[in-house]
Formats: sequence, C-alpha cells, structure tokens
Amino acid sequence: MTTALLHTADVLLWIIMAVSVGYVVFFAIVSLFRRRDKQPAVAIVQSRFLVLFPAYNEDLVIRNSITSFLQQDYPHSHFQLTVISDHMLPETNQWLGEQPVRLLLPDFQNSSKAQALQYAIALTHDDFDYVVILDADNMVSADFLTRLNILCAQGHKAIQCHRTAKNSNNDIAELDGVSEEINNTLFRLAHNRIGLSSALIGSGMCFDFKWFKHHVDSLSTAGEDRELEGLLLRQGIYIHYAADIIVRDEKVSSSANFQRQRLRWMTAQIQCLLSMMPYLPHAILTGNINYIDKTLQQALIPRSILLVLTTVMALATLFFMPSWSLKWWCLLLLLALSLIIAIPSRLRTFKLLRDMLRLPQLVWHMLCNVIHIDTKNTDFIHTSHDK
Repeated sequence: MTTALLHTADVLLWIIMAVSVGYVVFFAIVSLFRRRDKQPAVAIVQSRFLVLFPAYNEDLVIRNSITSFLQQDYPHSHFQLTVISDHMLPETNQWLGEQPVRLLLPDFQNSSKAQALQYAIALTHDDFDYVVILDADNMVSADFLTRLNILCAQGHKAIQCHRTAKNSNNDIAELDGVSEEINNTLFRLAHNRIGLSSALIGSGMCFDFKWFKHHVDSLSTAGEDRELEGLLLRQGIYIHYAADIIVRDEKVSSSANFQRQRLRWMTAQIQCLLSMMPYLPHAILTGNINYIDKTLQQALIPRSILLVLTTVMALATLFFMPSWSLKWWCLLLLLALSLIIAIPSRLRTFKLLRDMLRLPQLVWHMLCNVIHIDTKNTDFIHTSHDK
C-alpha cells in the first residue's frame, strides 16, 4: 500500500515537472529555426521619445548610466531624459540637477517602480510618441534611440530590447547573466520566431506613449512588466523583440541580493498568474494564443528549481527504486540539452560548469523564499548594488 502511494506521488510529480520541461524543450528547438528578417530601412520620421530612469536608492550606478545615455547620436531635441529620484542622496540629486535631464523628486510613502512611472507620466504632456523605460544601472550604445526609432517607424507599439549582463565578476553574477540569456532565447527570440509575442523584462522596454499613459495607472504590483504584458496581450498588441539592440544590465553578485531578487520575481509571477486567470476563458474562446501562452508561462516551475529537483529525484529513485528512475533521467537529459541549446555559444564554457556547483545552494534559497511569498503584498523589494 505504501509503495503504491509513493509510486502514484512519484508519477504525479513527474507529470507536473514534465509540463514545465516540455515547454522549455519546445521553445529551445524553435530557437534553432532561422528566419530571414527584412533589413530595416532608415526611418524617415524621427519619433519623440520620453526616456524614464526610475531610480530608488541608486546612487552607486545612476551617474554612469546617465553619462552614457547623454552620448546618444539621436537629436537631443527629440528625446527627454527623465530621472525619478527616490530616496537618493542630496549630492546625487545635485549632480543630476546639473545635467541636461529632467529631475523629479517624489516623496513616496511606499516606493515602487510602478509608482515612479505613474508619477512621471502624470507630470508629462502628450507631446511624445514613445516612452522608453530603463533601470538605473542600464547602459546603452550611442545609437540606441536611432535604432529604436527605425523599429517604431515600422509600426511596433511594444518593443523589448536585448538586455544582457554588463558584469560577470563572480559565479553568482555569471549564473544570473546566463539565466537572463536563456530567458532571451526561450521567451523572446523563440517566441518571435513563430509569431508569438516576446516576454517583457522590466527595462529596455519601449511603448507607444498614448497607450502607456492610458494604462500606467492600472499597475499595482512589484511585477509591473508582467502586468504590462497581460494588458498588451489582452488587447492583441504584439511585443517585438529587438535582439540586436543591446541594453547592458548589472547582475547580482551576492547570495543576499540573489535571494531578494528571486523573491520579488516569484511573488510577481504568482500575482500575475492570479490576475490573468479570470481572463483565460475569454482568451481560449477567442483564440488569443499569446494570452494563453503567457498565462501558461506564469504557471511554470522556475528553471533552476526544475533542474535541481529533477536531478534530486533521478538520484533518489535510482537509489531507492531503480525501476522508477528511468523517466526522471530522461526528463533531466531533455532539460539539460534544452538549456545548453538556449545558452549562447559564447557562454558555454568550463567556467560555467564550475559555477553551476553553486546552483544547489541558490535553489535552496529560492525554495526558502516560498514561505515568504505574500500574494497580496505590493511593496517594492529593492535589490541593492554591490560596491
């Protein structure tokens, strides 16, 4: 009787995990497809961009980011750089005030990125075509707006740029950077390859200004990018992934920051799933594949947890009940091969194999986060930068 119950639990757990693995396998294979994109023409019209830098306690990184962005080759008369300075030092604000930027100094009781965006938009007139959202640590090339403008001229209302790591100073930062590139492959590049919308990622995002202004006030959680995705997909607005427009982002370098970041992401994932479920029946009835796909994404088990737990189950069943282990080893093999495909070739190094020895510890921290998830909590969980 006990063996039968254990076997049933084993099979049920395998099925649950196999759904998440199957999703990863499918889009890893899709990413191998090659699609010949049309070469973008030079844009005739120069759009006006509102560029927002929400900055909460970002004194260590904001100066470099602003200095870098001000080197744009795009006409400065056609973009406004706005910094929403929240809880930053007086000397940082003084420096920002001396730069050709619009400095906003809100006094939030409960700070959040969504609140900063809402504050900035409320104080902005309707004389922009697009809004660009960057994090305080993001660095872009001098032709960033010029290249974005070409895509905007093609009619895209929502664009996600290629966010990638600007640092790999230790094993945690390198793993974080690799994880982001896997996301880029599976949830952005591969999705666009078969006509599905790209996932958003929180920064390096560009939206039609009027659309964004109309919807920004509806953002209410720490996962504002997921909320924006849900709104776009419910309205049938396609999200284009600009793989060749790079936004360099600072990766976390400590276990504490990694844990805080993943807690924020896991909380946002569950909040987003709960908020999207009521609209799922309508999406199914109307054939809104993008919305159905995005809802399924929110229900997937995080990949790092999936990788470690599949390995644990494969080893455990091999030791206690070898006949049960074959399906787990097959699942692990499929997952491992898919992740290898999703990792850019330049990052497939022996150093990455050594870094992965740190993964079980990080996954343990992620599992510990589960008991701290509060689906009703909308407070911003800040990830600080290491000095």
